[in-house]
Amino acid sequence: MRNFVKVLFLSLVGAALPGIAMAQEAAAAADGGASWGYALGAGIAIGFAALGCGIGQGLTAGNTTAGIARNPGAAGAMNTPFILGMVLIESIAIYGLLIGLLLVFKF
Repeated sequence: MRNFVKVLFLSLVGAALPGIAMAQEAAAAADGGASWGYALGAGIAIGFAALGCGIGQGLTAGNTTAGIARNPGAAGAMNTPFILGMVLIESIAIYGLLIGLLLVFKF
């Protein structure tokens, strides 16, 4: 429980720091102080994309390893779909990064 509280606190601090670091009085006055929302949105977009990719890659690697352990002769046949699946899963993280960058630069 104590570790959970530490992780939660550090996550909240980490989510708030980009808005504080990029805060500028002139920019805050010009847009009504809403510039921290873009940084928070970018962090959430990248975080969810990384979370989904991590889960997907873990499941893919685990199931491929289990399949090879059950039938070592099928390792060659499993290699291409495994690599293709990993590439497609990683593209989700790239899309999340792209969305985060678009939010940071307010495109």
